[in-house]
Amino acid sequence: MNEPEVQGFHTSDLRKSTLKKVNVWPGTGRRRSSSRASFSCPHVFLCFSLFCWIGSLLGHPQCLDYGPPFQPPSRLEFCSAYENFGCCDRERDNSIAAKYHEILDYLDPRGHKLCGTYIKDILCQNLLELEEPAANHNGGQLLFGVDGYLYLFIGDGGKAGDPFGRFGNAQNKSVLLGKVLRIDVDGRSPDGKPYRIPPDNPFVSDPKARPEVYAYGVRNMWRCAVDRGDPVTKKGRGRIFCGDVGQNRFEEVDIIVKGGNYGWRAKEGFECYDTKLCHNSSLDDVLPIFAYGRKVGKSVTGGYVYRGCESPNLNGLYIFGDFMNGRLMALREDEKTNRWKKQDICIGSTKACAFPAMIRSYSKFIISFAEDEAGELYFMSTSYPSAYAPHGSLYKLVDPARRAPPGKCKYKPVTVKIKSKRIAFVPRAKTVLEFLNEPPPTKPPKRSSTLPGAAPTAAAKKSKKMASSKVKASTVKPALSNKKTPKTKAGGEHHRPKQKGARVPRTTPAPSLARRKSSQLTGAKKLLTEKAAQAKGTPGRRRKESR
Repeated sequence: MNEPEVQGFHTSDLRKSTLKKVNVWPGTGRRRSSSRASFSCPHVFLCFSLFCWIGSLLGHPQCLDYGPPFQPPSRLEFCSAYENFGCCDRERDNSIAAKYHEILDYLDPRGHKLCGTYIKDILCQNLLELEEPAANHNGGQLLFGVDGYLYLFIGDGGKAGDPFGRFGNAQNKSVLLGKVLRIDVDGRSPDGKPYRIPPDNPFVSDPKARPEVYAYGVRNMWRCAVDRGDPVTKKGRGRIFCGDVGQNRFEEVDIIVKGGNYGWRAKEGFECYDTKLCHNSSLDDVLPIFAYGRKVGKSVTGGYVYRGCESPNLNGLYIFGDFMNGRLMALREDEKTNRWKKQDICIGSTKACAFPAMIRSYSKFIISFAEDEAGELYFMSTSYPSAYAPHGSLYKLVDPARRAPPGKCKYKPVTVKIKSKRIAFVPRAKTVLEFLNEPPPTKPPKRSSTLPGAAPTAAAKKSKKMASSKVKASTVKPALSNKKTPKTKAGGEHHRPKQKGARVPRTTPAPSLARRKSSQLTGAKKLLTEKAAQAKGTPGRRRKESR
């Protein structure tokens, strides 16, 4: 695995910044995700981190296979709320029930009482269900505001031009499509719904409106984010920014306000889309903080306001992008005029950014942005224009032109207290850093025996030379008895006579290098002693040699 790539980017007032590629990630979800909701309970935080993905798989009204909901062929025992309409059959219902009991095994009786119902609702996805007339415009998002309420961003129902009813779904407050919803997940409503309506929701007292509606007139909001506020003054804290995908002329960025009408389908961006609705005096719509045409991009991807520590120059910038052309952009608020000014972000060196065709050195299609606990920003992109793409990349935004002083950005994550059992996390694959920090593999010790066809080593040559000299010395000995001297074959080894009562195996393993050397030295000494004895004519030695 290669080392992470580091490249630069700059805006109109930032000469250089960099983009760091962090990791490769498998693409999950889709560009038009289902409209669904979930919530958490502090007593089962660990369990949710492990199992809440099941809820996302069972979202409605699009099922896991992106098909429509259906009526189960047999009655459901666990997720009984879906026995008439849903994505769950008997087999899946049994699987969810088993997972539910597995989670409860990690909780004490108090945890069962406090969170058992919540866990079941999450696993069965029985919080809020929407029926949508078309397959597209399900881009919404779920997030908690600083007020503790859950915000849901719902598309207008799909197709083109919001053709549902006289004014479209987005302008019809009696339906939940084309809206920003706000609900209280800590409790149930008197009519049995697994959530309550916040008492200050703007249309609670309107009999012609759904009480969940917080804002309306949106088309297909693709990625929203809550502003943390300035780290020092906390200015801007709690604002919700959204990128709303346009029809065929304009893309826009909005700040969500209570009871706001964002104009669709009467308006697209700052311009009229439906002329009759656009000139209606009762429209009173909230204008976007920024809109751009098709020459700039074709599908906005909402981002975040940077509130991190590592790159001070980026503080206060709303950074977002475009899905189709891969353009990264930023908005900075002019506090005097309360208007937002656009700045382009270029990835690469200053020289590369001078040429529009060379501004991208990352996967083109920007699917989403992300923020970590420290406020640093990331974005995800793929090389294929669809969230069906099986692979993508995760990038971190870094500005090398001005970095925070060393030691300033030591961020300690908040410790989460849990009462359940801890489950050790074992990753399935190694990270890039783990590969880089691995010690080099140790080389195995050299073996003394030479393999067939391999070049002989110096030790092997020396051994062969000594062996041949020993053979020659033994064959030159004078024959002092009637016994024949053992012969040697050309290119073969010397065959020693068999000893009495000993079996000689057909194949004998080669002796080790140390044993071979010692035996060769012993044989050489013995040979010299025998020669000396022969020169002196020692009779005892002769008799010993003749055996």
